[in-house]
Amino acid sequence: MELFLEVAKMGHLTQVAKKYGLSQSAVSMSLKELESILGCKLFERVQKKLVLNEKGRIFFTEIEPLIYKLRDIEREFMTSENKGQLIVGASTTIADYILPNIVCEYMEQYPEVKISLKIGNTAEIVEMVEGGDIDIGYIEGEIICPNCTTTPLGKDELVVVTGDKELAEKKEHFIDTLLQYKWVLREEGSGTKSEFIKKIGKFASELNIYLELRHTEAIINVLKEVPKSLSCVSKLAVKDRLESGELYEISIKGYDFSRDFYQIVYKNKYQSELFKKFSLYARSRFAARLGENYEKSL
Repeated sequence: MELFLEVAKMGHLTQVAKKYGLSQSAVSMSLKELESILGCKLFERVQKKLVLNEKGRIFFTEIEPLIYKLRDIEREFMTSENKGQLIVGASTTIADYILPNIVCEYMEQYPEVKISLKIGNTAEIVEMVEGGDIDIGYIEGEIICPNCTTTPLGKDELVVVTGDKELAEKKEHFIDTLLQYKWVLREEGSGTKSEFIKKIGKFASELNIYLELRHTEAIINVLKEVPKSLSCVSKLAVKDRLESGELYEISIKGYDFSRDFYQIVYKNKYQSELFKKFSLYARSRFAARLGENYEKSL
């Protein structure tokens, strides 16, 4: 990303390569990889100079403040003491697909820091925060916790999926036509389940709940084996399965199943330097993972 910013400002690969001690081909390959990830060209060549095109200008406007913010965070971390122990907790989707990488990255950078991770559903993580069992919690969906301070981390997309190809062939469904099928949902207390039930509103009472399971992987296995079965899960959990054709996404007219991820802490908790630094670091990493989907905005 930093190479992209520098090329956008300087307009010449040779100047950027010299500044960073890289070969011109390395800088060029980095830009091509970024354009491949985004699925679009960001630059045009005008009189031997690289100039941002329309999509490149949009991307530049969005990414520049994020890069500067990350630089500020890095400087803060490098100049202050950063050691000790933390216990963090996360609801299942976050614990399975986001937080472990963040924790490992942090401990790799700061070997004197030890972070333990506890896992539960959203309701259980809230209880751990209120009970002082964990220092920081990361949860899915909104909660009622007067004793907690909540900080939004970014949006997560929930999707309705099935392993039944015939059911998926119809381009768009109405929720009332799907209620009688076999719904396999997460257990009571799950943020994923509560968000889905809240979204479908009055139809929730008519929903045919076939199974309730604690783990998303177990749900996926049922969907692949049981005809006419459906579930609502985080797209983070099924992205690879959708791409491989193991599962199919069901579009439901009039419904947006996105939800927010939150960081929660007990209001009266003492916040050590380590607490503050990890909290800031984790929020920046969540923002990078769950921030604006640039492919869609370009």
